[in-house]
Amino acid sequence: MINSVTLIGNLGGDPEVRRLENGAVVAQLNVATNERYTTKEGQQVDKTEWHRVVAWRGLAEVAEKYFKRGQQIYVQGKLTTRKWQNKEGQDQYTTEIVADTMKILGRKGDNNSGGGSYQSSSSNSNSGGQSQQQPSQPAPAVDGPADDDDLPF
Repeated sequence: MINSVTLIGNLGGDPEVRRLENGAVVAQLNVATNERYTTKEGQQVDKTEWHRVVAWRGLAEVAEKYFKRGQQIYVQGKLTTRKWQNKEGQDQYTTEIVADTMKILGRKGDNNSGGGSYQSSSSNSNSGGQSQQQPSQPAPAVDGPADDDDLPF
């Protein structure tokens, strides 16, 4: 079985970063992808889809330091759905992409490459191994995603 998501889109805002009591760092990014199509009547329509991307630990710290609103980024990860209960006791669900690899491609409308490629050490949700980075990129060390699936953000 394969659970893999690949996106190229623009950041809708700066990453929202939180530091948890256990010391883990988590970043939430909102990534917009755009599609243009023509209707039967010949009218061009632009459609934007918003994607919630979550990065953990070192990858979250990299996002906090280097990622800014408007940048075009590449994200690869896995699709997850979480469930929690709100204050009224009702079940809530969210679907998000847990990032394994992220790369800055540039600013919106930019044609140049904007920066390094950042990769988690593992796609395993309780990674504790050494960090990796893609070859020939001056990327900081990063960790994989955490196993805290009960965070309602």
